[in-house]
Amino acid sequence: MGPALTVRSKEIVAGYASVAANTDVEKLHKSKGVNLPAAGASIEKCPHASAARAAARMADDLAVASTAKKAAEGKAAAAAGCPFHQKAAAESKVKKHVGFDYEAFYKGELDKKHQDKSYRYFNNINRLARRFPVAHTANPKDEVEVWCANDYLGMGNNPVVLETMHRTLDKYGHGAGGTRNIAGNGAMHLGLEREVASLHRKEAALVFSSCYVANDATLSTLGSKLPGCILFSDSMNHASMIQGMRHSGAKRVIFKHNDLEDLETKLKQYPKETPKIIAFESVYSMCGSIGPIKEICDLAEQYGALTFLDEVHAVGLYGPRGAGVAEHLDYDAHLAAGSSSDPIPGSVMDRVDIITGTLGKAYGAVGGYIAGSEEFVDMVRSYAPGFIFTTSLPPATVAGARASVVYQSEYLGDRQLKQINVREVKHRLAELDIPVVPGPSHIVPVLVGDAALARAASDKLLSEHNIYVQAINYPTVARGEERLRITVTPRHTAEQMEGLIRAVDQIFTELNINRLSDWKLAGGRAGVGVPGAADTVDPIWTDEQIGLYDGTAPRSLRNGEKAVVDTRAVGIARSRFDLLLGPMYGNLQPNRDFNTTSVVDAVLNAPLDAGKISANPTISVAA
Repeated sequence: MGPALTVRSKEIVAGYASVAANTDVEKLHKSKGVNLPAAGASIEKCPHASAARAAARMADDLAVASTAKKAAEGKAAAAAGCPFHQKAAAESKVKKHVGFDYEAFYKGELDKKHQDKSYRYFNNINRLARRFPVAHTANPKDEVEVWCANDYLGMGNNPVVLETMHRTLDKYGHGAGGTRNIAGNGAMHLGLEREVASLHRKEAALVFSSCYVANDATLSTLGSKLPGCILFSDSMNHASMIQGMRHSGAKRVIFKHNDLEDLETKLKQYPKETPKIIAFESVYSMCGSIGPIKEICDLAEQYGALTFLDEVHAVGLYGPRGAGVAEHLDYDAHLAAGSSSDPIPGSVMDRVDIITGTLGKAYGAVGGYIAGSEEFVDMVRSYAPGFIFTTSLPPATVAGARASVVYQSEYLGDRQLKQINVREVKHRLAELDIPVVPGPSHIVPVLVGDAALARAASDKLLSEHNIYVQAINYPTVARGEERLRITVTPRHTAEQMEGLIRAVDQIFTELNINRLSDWKLAGGRAGVGVPGAADTVDPIWTDEQIGLYDGTAPRSLRNGEKAVVDTRAVGIARSRFDLLLGPMYGNLQPNRDFNTTSVVDAVLNAPLDAGKISANPTISVAA
């Protein structure tokens, strides 16, 4: 295992994926009598273990290796002189089952993932609330820029969101106390559901622990309850939707991605009286394409089907109030309607029967939801096990999510600036012949086309440039279509964007990764370099909508500049909690500073058996 670990440690640098520092690795090897390999050694050269096991142990296990070793030695010593310790030590070993070798099965399955390069590495990344998009790794002193988070607008550290969460935590505590039916159905949850329903101009909404659960629970419930239901699924639908359809037991018909002709051909095969659901997405997160929502609604009405639209990667990011692509398609009408919850008859969003969304991406929180008619929502609430038997989200989380939804529905600037920054990054990459999968959305998928190269590119960006972009491999994308999925936020500065472009260009050169011109010569792949196809696609946000025509477009931040916090949106978000938390005026109070003299002294001077420590933390007011 030695050579593989040494190579990996050199690629990632101390702490970046919970890997021990090089000196620690060297000591570990020397203690085992293993000679370190010469430069250029690869995992395949390791004589001590297979590549799979070497790679699998490269994370946190190394960081605690010496501690674990000492603990094991201590247990062995104790066991030598005590029959009770001997028995415990024996039982602590991997349990051997009679018959089937389960551990060998687990190892074999992991070996497959390593051999086809689809094994997933989980980097230790800790985003800093006061310095977004900067994070630290396993070592708090090692900082990196995050370029792949789904906190698309930086709302995870928006000051009014944090302030609201602190206030809610102080009043209602941490957990919800149970399922929604047992002690977990609070005013905060009901308020969030009203907010989400109003955002989509629907009668009702229901909040789940995640949108994966929302999609799974809703589709499985509908598919199993509707008699003879047929589920029509886009070939690129998210795993949560696919699982929900499978769990329903209903027949599933897959149509080609965004292919209306193929969808209609398959709809025609069933009587109009047969219950049908067309399940699709607005923004497909790995390629950046956008579904033909209006046209699918046309087909649904013609052939008697319900429409199920997943707006997970669109809510907060599209439309004048952030309700998603369905709202964006009638931008002016929804802008004129303002904050009214009344539906706009004939609008695309009104024509969609069921909308699902997440609170864990553009809104920077956690949770998912469905929105639709009152009867539909109540039926899912009454029958879906994924809702009924799950502990409710904590009140502080729910309150923060609602504050985020309200803030974004009242402030357009973050959405506009995100689009401006996305345009800049896409333009600069195109100038350097970097292959970006064409799409009209905010997603920036940089095609690599090889699993090992994608992993290597991600590692080099992290270890050599302090840039974190996770590699996307199978099964998230098809084999041969591996990529780096870059997410640009309104909080990334001009200097950070310049650094990203420079680093990606350098990595492509060093690893000899195909550029756009290379893919064209090869006949194209994953929409990149396809003969006769455009290299770029016009964005769904127009120049007018992002403020380029009237001069209201926000400007990219420079290093050292603070992000804009809209006073009006803050006031409206605060007002939503007047009844439960009391009115809030004046400067925002997003941070509780526990590193104060009173708190530190109280903790340090308290006796070890103290039942309580009395100290009042001060509130630091944001500048």
